[in-house]
Amino acid sequence: MRLTKFTDLALRAVMRLAVSGQDDSATTREVAETMDVPYAHMAKVVTRLQHLGVVEARRGRKGGLTLTETGRRASVGWLVRSLEGEEEVVACEGDPPCPLRAACRLRGALRSAQEAFYRTLDPLTVADLVESPTGPVLLTLSGRRPD
Repeated sequence: MRLTKFTDLALRAVMRLAVSGQDDSATTREVAETMDVPYAHMAKVVTRLQHLGVVEARRGRKGGLTLTETGRRASVGWLVRSLEGEEEVVACEGDPPCPLRAACRLRGALRSAQEAFYRTLDPLTVADLVESPTGPVLLTLSGRRPD
């Protein structure tokens, strides 16, 4: 299974924000630059993360992005499901529909594999993702020094 670029960017953004303190928020532009992606793409990702309640954005002089407590405790499995959607790995009902769809065993096997993938991610939280060695590396990318 392969994640969309959008989900990949969202996971990297929440990881970057997870290493920031409450008083050390980052802007969307800073997160985009740290992750070496276009600002417009990151802005769309941040908007979606806000709608999910994972990120809070504040405007103004003391503004910026912060990871919410919900975001910090969020299951990676839940987050990936929310961003990827519940679509199946293969499009059996596509145009034209697969002629094997009524008697195909592959579709069920792929669905089981997809669920196993998500179940593997379910116990992990965003906070888990930034434990050492990842957190210190993210801090150096953001220009901060590890504590």
